[in-house]
Amino acid sequence: MSEKTPQQQVSDGSSRLERGDRLSNIVTDSRETIDSTNKEIEDVYPEGGLRAWLVVAGSFLTLFCSLGMQSSIGVLQAHWESDQLKTYAPGTIGWITSVFVYLNMCLAVQVGPMFDKYGPRWILLIGSLLFSLTMFLLGSCKTYYQFILCLGGLGGLSGAMVTTPSMVVLSHWFNRRRGMATGIAMVGASLGGIAVPLILRSTIPALGWGWALRIVGFIFLGLLSIGNICIKTRLPNKQKKGGFSLQSFKDSRFVWFTAAQFFGQIVLVAGLGLIPSYAIAQGFSSDTSFYLMSVYNGGAAVGRGLSGFVCDRFGRFNTMATIMAITTVFIFVIWYPFGHYVGVLYAFVVLMGFGTGAILCLIPVCIAQMCKTEEVGQWLGNCYLIISHGSLVAVPIGGQLLKAIGPSNLVIFIGAMLAASFTCLSIARWACLGYHWKWFVTM
Repeated sequence: MSEKTPQQQVSDGSSRLERGDRLSNIVTDSRETIDSTNKEIEDVYPEGGLRAWLVVAGSFLTLFCSLGMQSSIGVLQAHWESDQLKTYAPGTIGWITSVFVYLNMCLAVQVGPMFDKYGPRWILLIGSLLFSLTMFLLGSCKTYYQFILCLGGLGGLSGAMVTTPSMVVLSHWFNRRRGMATGIAMVGASLGGIAVPLILRSTIPALGWGWALRIVGFIFLGLLSIGNICIKTRLPNKQKKGGFSLQSFKDSRFVWFTAAQFFGQIVLVAGLGLIPSYAIAQGFSSDTSFYLMSVYNGGAAVGRGLSGFVCDRFGRFNTMATIMAITTVFIFVIWYPFGHYVGVLYAFVVLMGFGTGAILCLIPVCIAQMCKTEEVGQWLGNCYLIISHGSLVAVPIGGQLLKAIGPSNLVIFIGAMLAASFTCLSIARWACLGYHWKWFVTM
């Protein structure tokens, strides 16, 4: 065999380099095609259709259970104060429900990125089973530490695994109509807040605490099973390590928005947890305290549903700011001077439920407006991590204030917190506009 000349060797080497370059270009083009395809999938939202509305229906059912139970904490607080934990101070009892709400929100900082990376299936399934188990175990609790471990610990963990995917997944299917879809799903939370107190009110006297909670557990298990079947993600899973990230906190819009929700969460949880106790402190019956929570959640259902439709037309930040301002006025004009009249209290509770329900509904919608769709889980988790600390202290501090300074001064405290929330939200809106204030702009 004849040896190749130097010119032939150079020619062969050049050919191999050219083939390598062509192969590299093919791989690069393929990756770009995949990235382009994924980008097209992300940019084109179904905005409806059977599959998308099944996801909304599934979120409706799962939020009926998780946030519905969270909306019923005032009923649990009032029952414990008069039964199993009557020897404890209201502020001490309040730590049980506060830990429940706190973990439900705080753990979203881990559940959100896990959703972005792995999708909702296994997170939601495990969370649903554990949340149903929480209700069964809660029926057997008798002591303070049992309640705080069961509802606070297990309920908070499993609640986060149900709530976070159910809210984030909606942003995968809707953009222009995201507010409407979220509002419809969040109505389920309010209906749960209506149904659970009524179920407990009718079953506890007849069957006792244990079977009343087991009945709730069976109802939740059935609804969560259907919800798991309906909920499905649309976008490709995020191909990078999930976990806590500080990136969102570099955005001033997010920082001010999160500060607003921190103060707003104190108002929401204090209202849910202390309105029954407030009613009893004003001399009303325990029956009235139960029915007030159902009326409160009825108002929240209307607020969540209506705000979802309105915000898509007039702007998410505009809608939230307007509702905050009006609700703050109602607190000081109606609740503070006339809260000792039962008829006025019922009327105010409807308005308060409308306002706080709408605000809670708009949190994920506003978050999704500030970040990329594939980052909604991370940003929402970071927001919930901060505002969860407001929920942790709301009921214990509010309970102590109710006992120490009376119901009227508690109302002033709640109104001041909502006013602070409105101020921070206004600054967040200003930041979204590049710090150039405009009144008449959809934001």
